Amino acid sequence: MKFEIVRDELLDALNDVMKAISSKVAIPILTGIKIEVNENGMSMTGSDSDITIRTFIPVERDGKELIKISEQGSIVLQARVFSEIIRKLPTNEVKINVTDGLLTLIHSGKSEFKLIGSNPDEYPILPEVKDEHSFSLPADLMKSIIRETVFAVSQQETRPILTGVHWTVEEGKLSCVATDSHRLARKLASPENMPTIPFSFVIPGKSLQELNKILPDSDSPVKIIIAEQQVLFKTDHVLFYSRLLEGNYPDTSRLIPTESKTSVTVNGRALLQSIDRASLLAKEDRNNIVRFSTEDKMIEISSNSPEIGKVEELVEAIQITGEELKISFSAKYMMDALRAIDGQDIEIQFTGAMRPFILKSADDDSILQLILPVRTY
Repeated sequence: MKFEIVRDELLDALNDVMKAISSKVAIPILTGIKIEVNENGMSMTGSDSDITIRTFIPVERDGKELIKISEQGSIVLQARVFSEIIRKLPTNEVKINVTDGLLTLIHSGKSEFKLIGSNPDEYPILPEVKDEHSFSLPADLMKSIIRETVFAVSQQETRPILTGVHWTVEEGKLSCVATDSHRLARKLASPENMPTIPFSFVIPGKSLQELNKILPDSDSPVKIIIAEQQVLFKTDHVLFYSRLLEGNYPDTSRLIPTESKTSVTVNGRALLQSIDRASLLAKEDRNNIVRFSTEDKMIEISSNSPEIGKVEELVEAIQITGEELKISFSAKYMMDALRAIDGQDIEIQFTGAMRPFILKSADDDSILQLILPVRTY
């Protein structure tokens, strides 16, 4: 295998592939990246068994030559070492030449590295994903779905199914739900050309977080192909495979209240900043509790820690209807929910001091956050 490549292009593709590389893998060869060169261009594959990422660099793009191929072939190189070498090469021209079986020469400017590669035939083959169910979403919608849901997945492996986001396609609509039993995040969307046959699947939260780093900030389409145990996300030059979580996701629809006794409309950013300040004096334990009470069109945010001190702050509400209320909740959960709704005017609907309450944008019904209160009053 022998070729020349533009370093910047190689580095961009390498940065994507490295997101699938882990030092904690059962198969030693998976600490490496598989490089393949043919007449069409160069592909690189990285995997940790749960996630597999494959990038492709064409021979030319928009009339500009990116790769000059002298000899086709393939090799597996140690991912961390190869990545650091490419990152620190002195020029934008890189020559890679595999000689004597597995010895790989990397040449740039006056620098030359010699790496000992591994047999590419020992690298696991890509998962086979048959087109059982597929649809496309714009990349920017995908990123907002991930941002507005994935933070609410469970971090505990005691119920593995809750470490993922539940995607459901029904009647041409997409619903994405995450919950850790203490809070819930839901995003609804109605993209074009959705399948008419209903189906659902659960994608690990960690996979979605890595996918989010790769997706472009544009409306370019991402094709999503679902098979029995795998999902494949396809963009122009990246294939992102993830395993799916097995098991039945709990029915979360019954958790969402359909009526409320108290409704508060408030500027989301102002409320977020107030709760952030109050959390400074909240106890540094798991709950990090802040109190919230409604009186005379004002919201009182307070927190009390006997060892540290007390804080009280008033936030002006846009509107408060229904019964007066005092309720306590985790500051962290509330701030995560407010950040997901992202500074818009929000509506908070309460059904009682010890009942789950929901937050949603005052202008957009597609985002819903639910939080369970904490008993302190």
